[in-house]
Amino acid sequence: MKLTREGVKLYPFLERTILQFHAMQEKVNEIKGLETGVIRIGTISSVTCHWLPQLMKEFQQLYPKVQFLLHQGDYTSIQEWIKIGAVDFGFVTPPVVSGLETITIKDGEMLAVLPKKHPMASKDNIDLKDIAAEPFILLEEGHYNEPLKVFRNQGLEPNIKYTLHDDYAIMIMVEAELVLQRTNFNLVALPTEPAITRTLAVEYKDKNSLPIASKYFIDFIISNIHKLP
Repeated sequence: MKLTREGVKLYPFLERTILQFHAMQEKVNEIKGLETGVIRIGTISSVTCHWLPQLMKEFQQLYPKVQFLLHQGDYTSIQEWIKIGAVDFGFVTPPVVSGLETITIKDGEMLAVLPKKHPMASKDNIDLKDIAAEPFILLEEGHYNEPLKVFRNQGLEPNIKYTLHDDYAIMIMVEAELVLQRTNFNLVALPTEPAITRTLAVEYKDKNSLPIASKYFIDFIISNIHKLP
């Protein structure tokens, strides 16, 4: 049994049609998968507050039935959550990552936050030597901490009084006289000398094994990097 002369000529077109049909079926299955998808993200508080609300809102306009489940932690715990499968992906700084795929999202400068009435609040920038002896509230970031690294590279040890996980809890404590009032934060944020910088990236074990909704959301984040503050 063999193809006719006409069949031989038509066969490549039939083959391409079948391949395109299979590709269309796969795309339909992916879209259907987003109807009930749950995206599990490991995140730090600053990303939770400043990046994710707008990203999630815009993504749900495209896929309204997708749900988000956020696990807030530090660099160390988020990396572990990714490895054991508790979250699909997370936001971590690349220097702490081992055994994960990484996509760098954004670099940024970290600032020193002071009460407006602090003697150094009127300066243009803060020398780390000047604040090393001041009471210091540290943001818990796991085994790797950018400010501590820069302090120690300068031969300095900050006077750490408290260590907290949440950025906003820290700001409340900094403005000590306003703790009971919950008004707008009465603070100034100043650059440091030397500068303290941070790189944030999306990490995951294997993109091919991610749930469809999480794959789509990672791609959505990457395509919207220019919108992130």
